[in-house]
Amino acid sequence: MQAKTLTELMALNRDAPRSITYHNGENDSHAVSFAQLHDRALGILHHLQQLGATPGDTLILLLGNNEQFVDAFWGGVLGGIIPVPVAIGISDEHRHKLLRIARKLGQPFIYTDRKTLDRIGAFATQSSDPTEAATFAALKARAFLVEDLHDISVKGTPHAARPEDTAFIQFSSGSTSDPKGVVLTHANLIANIDGSTQAGGFNETDTSLSWMPLTHDMGLIGFHLVMFANRVHAHLMPTELFVRRPLLWLAIASQHKATILCSPNFGYRHYLKVLGERSPGNLDLSAVRLIFNGAEPISVELCEEFLARLSALGLNRDAMFPVYGLAEASLAVSFPPVGRPYKAIQLNRHKLGIGEKAEVLAHASRDALGLVSVGTVIPLCELRIAGNDDAALEDGRIGHIHIRGGNVTAGYFEEPEANAATFTADGWLKTGDLGLILDGETYITGRAKEILFVNGQNYYPHDLESVAQRAQGMELGKVVVAGVRPPGAETDQLVVFLLHRGDAAEFVPLAAEVTQLINEHTGLEVADVVPVKRIPKTTSGKIQRHLLEQNYIDGEFTADLAEIAQLRSAQASVATQSTDVIEARLLQICNSVLTNRPVAASDNLFEIGASSLKLIEIHEQIDKDYPGVLDLTELFDHPTIAELSTHLTRKLAEAAG
Repeated sequence: MQAKTLTELMALNRDAPRSITYHNGENDSHAVSFAQLHDRALGILHHLQQLGATPGDTLILLLGNNEQFVDAFWGGVLGGIIPVPVAIGISDEHRHKLLRIARKLGQPFIYTDRKTLDRIGAFATQSSDPTEAATFAALKARAFLVEDLHDISVKGTPHAARPEDTAFIQFSSGSTSDPKGVVLTHANLIANIDGSTQAGGFNETDTSLSWMPLTHDMGLIGFHLVMFANRVHAHLMPTELFVRRPLLWLAIASQHKATILCSPNFGYRHYLKVLGERSPGNLDLSAVRLIFNGAEPISVELCEEFLARLSALGLNRDAMFPVYGLAEASLAVSFPPVGRPYKAIQLNRHKLGIGEKAEVLAHASRDALGLVSVGTVIPLCELRIAGNDDAALEDGRIGHIHIRGGNVTAGYFEEPEANAATFTADGWLKTGDLGLILDGETYITGRAKEILFVNGQNYYPHDLESVAQRAQGMELGKVVVAGVRPPGAETDQLVVFLLHRGDAAEFVPLAAEVTQLINEHTGLEVADVVPVKRIPKTTSGKIQRHLLEQNYIDGEFTADLAEIAQLRSAQASVATQSTDVIEARLLQICNSVLTNRPVAASDNLFEIGASSLKLIEIHEQIDKDYPGVLDLTELFDHPTIAELSTHLTRKLAEAAG
């Protein structure tokens, strides 16, 4: 590629006859040309410069709208102002994370909308941490609101970036207590674009479609920057729209003859679940040549089910494209060969220790772990498998995955200790992942860092444990959060183990409180809360999560969980049909979405396992009956059906009056 920076890339492409099409609904889309994007970006840059932003300053992008995000991202880039994408989220933990990022950045600017800023302000004011109110006050003083952007006809002054300059900072999606910012330079991103393009063969005849969030590296780098660089016809749909209407994803792909798609496990599973036994319709997916499958461990079974269900629509088996990458590599590390059906192997799950020779099994069995090949390292990047001593291992042995190359970050923002621990003495970055190279191809076997993958996102156990410890009577070391994947499951289940030596009746309210806390603060659904008599630890005091996970899978806690379930059922309120029309309808909606147990008017939705996805589904159905009356966030403020019914009744009366 001729460009050595993103600013040079924009200059090369600004007059190309290409556009980005934003989809906001089934019949709601519009295109923005590359030239319009360039002019809009400079118009936003003018306002940022009027606020006092100069090259090297940071700009938090807290936006739920894809179009607003892309415009502002380029506005920052063209002015040498460093974008810092942050997901808005709907929980307190998201707000904590934002304020921690702002404090870490020092004196960032922020681009968001008034409603979001006000919510963060209200949260910071009520926070028990006095630093959060001060952090917000400083942030508000440097805020630029979407509502204030009335005129972008005046252009800002562009800044000529150098390859070694920071292009943007990608904060990790998992950790809220200590978020780490991956610093990506222009040179890193250009190397990633070049390597990905050579490996994937992207070109001007391609058409891409993505629902991945632009705050995620696959969404921003893979399906915006890489596509923009290759002048691909790009289509973007909001993640929230995909969650509400997943079938629209492939309908748009068919309509526009998309050639490049993407989704982690979560997306395939969500699409198939909503599709159910229905026909996907009269779609044509024969144009699709690549479906990027990454961002979380890849399920062989889910790949097979997805391809089998959609083969009648012309979807080729060769299209499934399992890849490996991470933000520290500016996204891409390895791709499989283009045009080859994906490759899977079975390994003996009991022989996956560091340094062990992997044992390939001829067929699936109780001991088999199915793994998908993620191909070979892309150009301009290197990968090795190493032992605990950081020395390279021979092919076929399990070890730590290390990477280096032009696309690999030089480190995290203002994190000298983390940087020292992240890089080996000879300059390789430790990814925290485990894997092996077999017959020249890379397989990911697990995670050295204990990260949970739930609903397409990654979470750190210690973060969730700190939330659970807020329950009455809980103390440090008495709670363990783990991602457990039982045999045959397609994704991790969130299981909480609590140290408890009393009887089951005393445990039930504690389990309910922990479930409610995690639901309320993270939006995650807890599969089980398990009482344990002891928490296994190493001699150095480190919790041995894997032992609890294996005991759970082996059924050691089945009898205890059955007794607890029986008690909860006996104690649960009887779900009676309310005579109140609104309350009755809300009960009907919630019971149709939350099918694991009857929902009563007095039940707290978070306490009975309403995950973020379930809440979105509930809100979507409520919005059909009462359009535009309730915000999704109001379900957090009124978590029982009785409270929500009263609130909704009052808002309807106010609207009528």
